[in-house]
Amino acid sequence: MSVAPTNYLVQDQALWDSQVARSPWGHFLQSWRWGLFKEEGGWQAERFSIAGDAKAQVLWRHTPLGQWGYIPRGPAADLAGPACAELWKAIHQAARARGATFLRVEPNAPDADPIIAQGFRAGVPCLQPQASLIIDLQPGMSAAGARMKPKTRYNIGLARRRGVVVRRGGSDDLPQFFALLRATAQRDRFYIRPFAYYRQFLEAFADHAVLLLAEHDGLLLGGIVVVAFGAEATYLYGASSNERRNLMAPYLLQWEGMAWAVARGCQRYDLWGIPPESISEQGEVEATDGPPIGEAGRGDMWGVYRFKRGFGGEAVRYAGAFDYVYAPLRYLLWRRFVPLAQRLLALRADAAREALD
Repeated sequence: MSVAPTNYLVQDQALWDSQVARSPWGHFLQSWRWGLFKEEGGWQAERFSIAGDAKAQVLWRHTPLGQWGYIPRGPAADLAGPACAELWKAIHQAARARGATFLRVEPNAPDADPIIAQGFRAGVPCLQPQASLIIDLQPGMSAAGARMKPKTRYNIGLARRRGVVVRRGGSDDLPQFFALLRATAQRDRFYIRPFAYYRQFLEAFADHAVLLLAEHDGLLLGGIVVVAFGAEATYLYGASSNERRNLMAPYLLQWEGMAWAVARGCQRYDLWGIPPESISEQGEVEATDGPPIGEAGRGDMWGVYRFKRGFGGEAVRYAGAFDYVYAPLRYLLWRRFVPLAQRLLALRADAAREALD
């Protein structure tokens, strides 16, 4: 039984997704499908709506320190509007009834002031990318290609000329893609989920997501996963081989990901993550390529940034992450000990994976 006021809760999936998709602040992480997918991993999704003008999908999680809530890339609302203020009241009532410790929010908006004005604390870790590049897909692929850097356009054509082929993958291709993803993560030092996570994601989003694979003479060179929601497609996961890197397969993969998005009627393509330091105070992408690879622990993202920047796009920097605290003592314990426990679990998982190699 829900602990939230029933007049704020939504049970109609089609209506929810259509309204969130049309919202200027809508995002696939606020889609009904994402909530169902996260429920397979132990979360509980609860959806709040205020007169269709403000919506938030809250993901609740049980821990030894009490429940906590999470709103990724939400709410789908004008954070400074009266409907959003009413929305927070409903969510806070539900959170207190659950005995929640805190609520974490990462708005799909750049301005932090409205969320801080509602009593949220700033300076907490982001779980989603804090900055990205959004590519305009209108009026089509020719226009998108014209806005790319010449070297990027050249590399896309080079991959084609040298025989790289991109095809749509299926469930039978997932083990091979995951093996390549794991190798990429070890090479570039980033965290990945277990195999079941990616399988469940593609099953949950079905025809709303695509796995694209790049091959050359039968050899898998790379793969990406793209999801579409409303007018926006988002590049989520990518892997590339150490072999035949001169064939520039990742460039052709992104091009085909954009083509898939255009065919679905999407108007934007989110490249999903660049270093926040790459964006100036004026919101423009800095001309610098950033520090050398590996310097100051930032180099890995800068290598990805240099690749993504070639596709053009508008730089977007989000407000960040914010917590609303309901139980201060438990929250203090959470901030001190949970990150340590997560690091220990990650180290154990890394060691287990290395033992299997």
